[in-house]
Formats: sequence, C-alpha cells, structure tokens
Amino acid sequence: MYRTHTCGELKIENKGGSVQLAGWVQTVRKFGAITFIDLRDRYGITQLLFGEGLNAQLEANPLGREFVLQATGTVSERSNKNKNIPTGDIEIVVESFSILNKSAVPPFTIQDDTDGGDDLRMKYRYLDLRRNAVKKNLELRYAVNRSARNYLHEQGFYDIETPFLIKSTPEGARDFVVPSRMNPGEFYALPQSPQTFKQLLMVSGYDRYYQVVKCFRDEDLRADRQPEFTQIDCEMAFVQQEDILNMFEGLAKRIFKDVKGIDYTETVERTTWEEAMWNYGNDKPDIRFGMKIANLKFPLHVFPSKKEHLQTSPLGAGGGDGNATGFAVFDSAETVVAISVAGAGEYSRKQTDEITEWVKRPQIGMKGLAFIKCAADGTYKSSMDKFFDAEKLKAIADAAGAQTGDIVLILAGNEERTRKAISELRLEMAKRLGLRKNNEFKLLWVLDFPLFEYDEESNRWVARHHPFTSPKPQDIEVMINNDPTISNAAKYLEHPYAGIKANAYDIVLNGNEIGGGSIRIFQRELQEKMFAALGMSKEEALHKFGFLLGAFEYGAPPHGGIAFGFDRFCAILGGSESIRDFIAFPKNNSGRDVMLDAPSTIDEKQLEELQIKTAVK
Repeated sequence: MYRTHTCGELKIENKGGSVQLAGWVQTVRKFGAITFIDLRDRYGITQLLFGEGLNAQLEANPLGREFVLQATGTVSERSNKNKNIPTGDIEIVVESFSILNKSAVPPFTIQDDTDGGDDLRMKYRYLDLRRNAVKKNLELRYAVNRSARNYLHEQGFYDIETPFLIKSTPEGARDFVVPSRMNPGEFYALPQSPQTFKQLLMVSGYDRYYQVVKCFRDEDLRADRQPEFTQIDCEMAFVQQEDILNMFEGLAKRIFKDVKGIDYTETVERTTWEEAMWNYGNDKPDIRFGMKIANLKFPLHVFPSKKEHLQTSPLGAGGGDGNATGFAVFDSAETVVAISVAGAGEYSRKQTDEITEWVKRPQIGMKGLAFIKCAADGTYKSSMDKFFDAEKLKAIADAAGAQTGDIVLILAGNEERTRKAISELRLEMAKRLGLRKNNEFKLLWVLDFPLFEYDEESNRWVARHHPFTSPKPQDIEVMINNDPTISNAAKYLEHPYAGIKANAYDIVLNGNEIGGGSIRIFQRELQEKMFAALGMSKEEALHKFGFLLGAFEYGAPPHGGIAFGFDRFCAILGGSESIRDFIAFPKNNSGRDVMLDAPSTIDEKQLEELQIKTAVK
C-alpha cells in the first residue's frame, strides 16, 4: 500500500495519527536544515516537514518539482496555518520517505497561473492535466455526466450503445471515413450522430433511449468545435413537441441544481425562429439582457409576416418600400437595423470611433456605423446631422427604444451580413458593459424553424436540421400532396416548400445553442417526399436510407428527440468560451493532436493491405 490517505483529506482531528501519503512534489522550500514540501495529488495538497534528521538523506537524494514521492509520518498541527487549502491546519512530520520516480524539469510550471502557452500545454497535455484549473474542468464534466445519467435513468430511459463503423450518408458535414481491409475499395464512416439508429430503436419498441456518445464531423474548427465531440443523445416514442420540451428543460434544470447548486425555478422562455431573427439577428440569442434590434428598413422576402411594420418606419413613408430618405447609405441598403445601448449616451468621439473600427473588422464586414446620442438635456447628437433634423433623429431613437442617456447604434447594408453584424455588435456592447456574466444563466427554447434553407455554397436546397425532421402538423399535407421538381439552380422562395416550418426546437443557454432536436418523420411516404424535396432521386434515397424506409413499413411509432452538446454545456457552466478546456485530450484548431502527432502517415504495408494508394507524397 502506497498511501493510507490522500493529500486532500487530513484535518486537525487527525492530529497525532501515523499516515502514509504519495503524490507529486509541488514545491520545495528549504530553511536551513529544515525542508518543507507541498505534496500534491488529485485530491489536494498537504505540507510535509522534513526535520534535521532527514537532512543528509535529502542532500544525497535531492527532491525536485514533479518527483513522485512516498512519505510516512505523523500528523501535526501547523504553527502557520494556511486557510486557503482544506489541509491548511496540519502538516506531516516526515519520518521516512521514498522517491518512487524522478522527474525531468517540466516545460512549464504546474500551477493555475502557469507560464505555458496553449501549444506547449497541448503538446504536454498529460502535464497540463495535473493543474488544478484543468482538473476542476474535468470534475465539472463528470458532474454534468453523472447528473444527466441519473435524471434520465429516473425518467425510464435506457442507455443503449450504437455502432461507430457505419455507412457513409453525408447530408451535412463531411464524414470521416475508415477503409475496410476485408472489403477492398469499400469504406465505413464514423457517425456524425446516432440519428438513424435511435429512430430504429424507436421502431424496435425502446421508447426512451439515451446515450452519452462520441460524434465525428470533418469540419473546419473553431473555439467551440472539435472533430470529435460528445452528445447527450436522446429519443422518445409516442410524444409530441410539448412532451420533449418539458422533459428536457427538466434535464437542464436538474444539471443546474446538481452541478451549480442553482434552483432554476423560472419558466423557460420560448420564441419562434422568426421572432429571434427579428429581435436579435440570430437564432440563438443571449437573453440575459435586452437591447433588442430595431428594424428600420427590411426586405419583405425575409420577414413576410412583418409587412405591417413597413408603415411605421421612422425612415420615411414605408421605410422599406423604396422611398428615399436623402441619406444614400440608408436608401441603397437592403436593410437598416439599430440597437439602443443604455447609459452610453455620453460616449466620447474616441469611443464611437473605436466601435466604428470594430464593425469594420473583416470578421464583421461593415463599411461604417451611424449613431445618435440621446443627451441628458433632451437634444440629439448624431453622425447623420446633415441628413436628418432633430425631429427625425428623435423618431429613429424612439423606434430603437432609446431613453435619455442612451446611444443608438445603426448599421445598414446587405440583409444577411448586416443582421449578423448587428447581432455581434449587440453582444460586444453587452460585454463592454458587463451584462454577460458567467455566473448568470438564462435558457430559451427557439421553435418553428424553416424546414429548408438555401445553401449558396452548394447551390441547392438543404434540410435546415436534417432530412428526418418532420414538418409542423399543419404542413404535412402540403408535403404529401405536392410533388416538386427542384433544380440545383433554385433561388430564394422558388422552392414550393420554402414557407414550411419544421417541427424542430433548439435549447439556447446564454447565447449558445446547447441542444437541438425535432419530431421525426415516421411514415415512409412523407420521408420519401422529404428526400425528393432535397433533390434526391428514389434510387439514391434507397441506396442511402433503404434500411430506414424499410423499417417505417413495420409499424414505426410517432417519435422525436434531442441531442445536447455535452462539451459546450460544460464549457458554459464552467465560464469558458472554448469546449477544448473541458476535454481531456482535445485537438488544436488544425484538427491535430500535437501530443500524439496525429493524424500521421501509415506505413506502406498497411496501405497495401487496404489496397489504397495516396496521391500525397
């Protein structure tokens, strides 16, 4: 036995006891013939006191940082107590010790405020994982995992594993593919999600399924994306949308309680996709603060249900009907949008210039910014003074919901780019004003997404969620009774199903989508119509999804589900913007594991066995 206790459990009540500890040397402090060692393990830190009697042994076998040490001694009360650690009232007076393993000098300090950069710490990830900050992240991840499993077990869900080697059916991101040695020239794919398997489990009668599962997508990476990631994947049979929402906001609330000690008792707000885009410029809005978007001019094809707002635009008669305001920037723009920032009406010229330069950055892509300052004396100061009189400026400020002491920030231009820019500007201003607090959490359901969206890159219509998402009940007959012929050159709204809403839902936390799902198609006829609407021939549909269409012939029940982004949920609860901090062995932004040096080439013998030749030399 190497230890009788861990380095995090001994207290003053253990005083006088004989103990044995084992761990890593955190620090070495010499005071003449006396040496103090902080010994660390997963559970904490305990101070060891090496007296004069061990001085010669220490000089013969000097200890260094990260040495693996075993020590036997007596628990004693410390004269200089450390209230910052749980074991700070005691120390171990060492009687004997053994160096279990020496350590090279670490490439960075193993402590919270380390001097190691990201690349260095990822290369030596096994050392980075020793740091308390990283350990806390993995502890939180485990707590979320345990809480979710307990809740789902209590609700009657089965944890059922599904295969990792499956058929390639790329419908969204690129698949990772795996060559088959036993079937030359053929390939498996790694699953982007267990979507079709969990639907087949519903057909099989397992009406409540879940899995904490790895998923794989060959996508370009960013802070909240990894090539392999984890989902809490769930499916239920004999349910409607309301059943799903109630069940899984219950899961989110349970995790808040178990992991953060938060009783999330308030009702989870709901909004439609169109209202989210109208009010916030994106479909995953952060509702911890207000600052809703004011739509001063907008194209009818994007928000057809907002036609009545055209008559109340402060920009002029109709605002969006082409009537000129005299301000060319607004007149030529497809859309004009604004936000009112509370308490920023006294911003200096330097501050407004700084915000203007911020929106001009390539990642935002705007040409400029207009503003109106609502001064305390009731006057309006604006970058558009020469184009709008005081009455017009007041009307615009009022339309943006501005009060005395606020500043109105206005962007104009292309619909998609401008709406995205005002959304980012809203978040940036909230960050500058301290409105996005890591310890404040706000959930939101976003409902009624479009069933289809036009993908400019591939020049075709695609499913916004995935091709197994059911239309809203009122739109099912439209899908079944129409038989469209869709060309790859289809333009916006030329698709006969463009107005159909999906029976889909996303759950958003603090401006991040942490989960998404839908009620599924479960009738073969409707599923075939969906494939056809996506430009898929009957032969292609049978080749890719014949197994699922066949299963629908044998009494498939109504069903639906959701998948939570497990890594992202953990990151938000931990106050981080990067999921990488909550994954034990993550990839970098190039998709590489710099610790393993993967991906890497394989030797010629393996290639020959797989009957593969590579074009890269």
